[in-house]
Amino acid sequence: MEDGHIAKHLSRKAEDYLEAILNVTLEKGYARTKDVAHELGLSPSSVVEMFRKLDAMHLVCYRRYEGVVFLPEGRQIAETIKYRHDTLKKFLLLIAVPEDIADADACFMEHELHPETVRRIHHFIDCMEENPSFRQQIQHRQDLSVR
Repeated sequence: MEDGHIAKHLSRKAEDYLEAILNVTLEKGYARTKDVAHELGLSPSSVVEMFRKLDAMHLVCYRRYEGVVFLPEGRQIAETIKYRHDTLKKFLLLIAVPEDIADADACFMEHELHPETVRRIHHFIDCMEENPSFRQQIQHRQDLSVR
């Protein structure tokens, strides 16, 4: 997760699918079509179409009626995307962005920000967690600006 670079040039949609497959796999231990469809709020037929594309790109292995399993490169890309998303969401929550907005914005930003920017944000979060008084100061200022 160090560099945050994504090896293949993928569409945002493909990256979102890989991240959803990872989220479902981490929760359930496997990723079936209906579970990924639910995670993304899409129809199972749309999910099958993308599963086939990801399979053709050698990122996942798709088996009809069984779902998908990651191939090594697909897993690595999915973990990178999740790392970026989690880092950005954590940062936005830290500066008091409401959770639903933070999640939606992190989804957008994970595709747009340079890996170095994400890395610096991650280091900033680490510093904030090591210095609770500074964190409280920032959150206090956020509270004042809302009034």
